[in-house]
Amino acid sequence: MKKRTMAVAAAVAVAGIAVAVFALRGRGEKPLEIQTAEADHQKVVQKANATGKVQPKTQVKISADVSARIMRLGVKEGDRVEQGQFLVELDRQAYLAAVERAQANVRSAEANARLVRESMMQAEREFIRAKEIVKLKLDSQSRLDATEAAFKVETARYESAAGGVTEARAALKQSQDSLSKTAIYAPMAGVITELRREQGEIAIGSQFQEDVIMVVSELSEMEVQLDVDENDIVAVALGDVAEIEVDALPGRALVGTVYEIGNSAKTQGVEGQAEAQNQKIEFLVKVAITDPPAELRPGMTASADIVTDTKESTLSVPIQSVTVRTLEQLKAGKKGKEADDAVAAFKADDDGFVQIVFTLEDETAVARQVETGIQGENLIEITAGLERGTTVISGSYRAISRDLVTGAKVKVNNEPEKGDET
Repeated sequence: MKKRTMAVAAAVAVAGIAVAVFALRGRGEKPLEIQTAEADHQKVVQKANATGKVQPKTQVKISADVSARIMRLGVKEGDRVEQGQFLVELDRQAYLAAVERAQANVRSAEANARLVRESMMQAEREFIRAKEIVKLKLDSQSRLDATEAAFKVETARYESAAGGVTEARAALKQSQDSLSKTAIYAPMAGVITELRREQGEIAIGSQFQEDVIMVVSELSEMEVQLDVDENDIVAVALGDVAEIEVDALPGRALVGTVYEIGNSAKTQGVEGQAEAQNQKIEFLVKVAITDPPAELRPGMTASADIVTDTKESTLSVPIQSVTVRTLEQLKAGKKGKEADDAVAAFKADDDGFVQIVFTLEDETAVARQVETGIQGENLIEITAGLERGTTVISGSYRAISRDLVTGAKVKVNNEPEKGDET
């Protein structure tokens, strides 16, 4: 937030350098009319502003797991439902037929397994008798080998038939599962906030693609999903309090708490490489609304001020008092050694700018370099460069951003303008 404010001020200052020098020379001793304020210990609240949408904290998209025509809808949009309540019935005839076919296949596989088992047991008995006969030397070894081979063949057939029974039973379970999915019940208590399909339409089935029939939302717990600018996200933390305004509820101030911060950036659509530098980078921040009113609905537009930092009593000045100048601007109206002396106490940042405030000393403006901390809506914290009680110039905006230079004569006019209730 502070970086953006300073960047704007810097742009204005650079654009006005020639104007400031010309004004100083052409004005002579005619003083600039200004307003003043005192640097004092005050409460500063820093906020990050963002916009987004109201959404339930918990919502479930109801889709069909199987493909079929919708035969009956048990609810309509806006209905309150309880967990386990009937929602949708799909055409079950094809799935019922599949179950009956699978049941017949199980019966057939079991019957075949019984027959093969009898053959295996018969082969086993013949093999046992052959071993006894050969032991008594009443038959040849080849007879024993033949019965043993026959027994092994029947054993393998039985194992295969048993596997067929297992496979048929699995197919039956799958068919029964598909049949059960032709009736859909509420997975949670909530409100039907969207109804996207009508009776008679085809539900494609979510195994192919998302095909939402309806949405069940728990409206007792609502949140705002905010898109926070990349320059502000670094200051946002879990547990930060947010002041929320919903467009549909004018005058209603809501409060919430940050409970989730996105780790990946959202890039707003920018086409082409030339526009890539101007793309807007934002992060998703979820704010749980405390005591959400009953009028809230999913999808409502909202804005929020997230309180990212608070200083109860810190040295501060009006935010418009802080501006920037280049070292060349600080030399305005001076030459040679006088110009070098004028900037000796200032140190520019890497971009060539000096962050300053103008103080009032003997009806003259004097630039003083300052360091700033957090900033609120109207105040900005001064961490170095000023003392409490120092009189700073707080207006006009044009004077601070463009016209004022060190040594300029000024005239204080703190009277409110006509129509200003303050």
